[in-house]
Amino acid sequence: MWQKQKLTQFEGSLFQQLTHLIEHYIEQGILIAGEKLPSERELAKMLQINRSTVVHALELLTERSILLRRRGSGTYVNNKKWGVQTYSSINWRLPAHFYRDKKSFYQQKVAQVRAQQVHICDLANGDLPTNLIPKLQLPDTSLNELIMHEKNSDALQLGLPSLKAQIATYMQTQFSMQVDINEILITSGTQQSLFLITQGLLKPGDAVGIESPSYFYSLPLFQAAGLRLYGIECDNEGITLESLANCVQQHQIKWLFLNPIFQNPMGFVMSNKRKQAIVAFCRSQCIGIVEDDAYSSLAFKPNLPVLPIKKWDQHNQVIYLGSLSKYIGGNIRIGWMVAPRNIIKNLSNIRQHIDSGLSILPQLLAQEYLQHHHTVHQQQLRQTLQIKAEQLMHWLDCYFGGEITYQPPLGGFHLYAHLPVKTVAQELAVLNKLLSKGVTVSQGADFGDNLGTIRLSYGHFEQQIISKI
Repeated sequence: MWQKQKLTQFEGSLFQQLTHLIEHYIEQGILIAGEKLPSERELAKMLQINRSTVVHALELLTERSILLRRRGSGTYVNNKKWGVQTYSSINWRLPAHFYRDKKSFYQQKVAQVRAQQVHICDLANGDLPTNLIPKLQLPDTSLNELIMHEKNSDALQLGLPSLKAQIATYMQTQFSMQVDINEILITSGTQQSLFLITQGLLKPGDAVGIESPSYFYSLPLFQAAGLRLYGIECDNEGITLESLANCVQQHQIKWLFLNPIFQNPMGFVMSNKRKQAIVAFCRSQCIGIVEDDAYSSLAFKPNLPVLPIKKWDQHNQVIYLGSLSKYIGGNIRIGWMVAPRNIIKNLSNIRQHIDSGLSILPQLLAQEYLQHHHTVHQQQLRQTLQIKAEQLMHWLDCYFGGEITYQPPLGGFHLYAHLPVKTVAQELAVLNKLLSKGVTVSQGADFGDNLGTIRLSYGHFEQQIISKI
């Protein structure tokens, strides 16, 4: 494993070859998360190179947080993604299987259960259940009209004007916000919006702050862009200003990515006071904010502070991301971005160069939903999700005998819970027992959290299935 000839398969100086070798071993699973490396002296001896060369390579990988060096203990493979910077270029030497999804052992077992069993309680699935998707019909549009729209896709690279006008009306109705349609970019969903932002407004090595835990942590696009993720502690009102200030001071955060309304996975709603304080602090530090709003129309009770952070943005420092995937399903991929015109134009140009643009059909369906269906459907969706959330809480209390702890959901899709476990083995025993009964969950580790936390997406809670457990 640590023979000198292993270095020769890589290009560059000796320290670069050693850096690539260690990364290669991590990528192939030869070195696993948390594993201890041989000492500097041992590596130098086995590889027949100078110790200073080993130190140089280890320090570089430690600086990128791929390795962790503990004084008096040794050097370890980082078992978390916090602070890790990867290179944004593709390593063409890697075998094809490296580009497949890297699932944990538990995630692999969940995939097997989904493939083998028809009737399961899939609480790990964060998508809208198919039986809650509204039935939409295309407006009276001829095939020739659709073809003409597609032919004019270059002229419509910011999105269908009629859909943008409908989105502006929707945001006025929902949030009493005046939005200029020229500051709206239609996207194929939040993931495309985030990809465009990471490619157009950030560069490899930039530090990005996110809530801890957060679903942003689970997205590979940040690491693919070579960005460093840093977690910011939260309370019941969102990220704390103290933790944000400490993170900015230590890591020179360039952008803040937040999911403030029914946050995924924790479910909190950021208070209006906290939103205003964060906007003021970020302005003082010249930090941009990307706000992902996927759930704000799914409040279980009135008078919750579901207004977006963008509402308090007076200086064009907040980019707002909206999406309909949690309302009309993920197959109709439509979202939107609200940002200054120059940013909208630049990001649309990036998309035009790397993508074929937007299809007209999803845009017409989204327009139909916003124009004729959203009010009634969202009310029905809120009622259904609230019932399922209450059923889930009742089952959790009965199944765990009151030993599981959680905050009752205020809305959205998710309940975040703490299991009565103290070790990895105890956690896996609980999860495997649930899995054997056809119940899947998402581990908190998927979102950058610690042992014993799970996310349950109650939209997929099925009383008939769970009653048999």
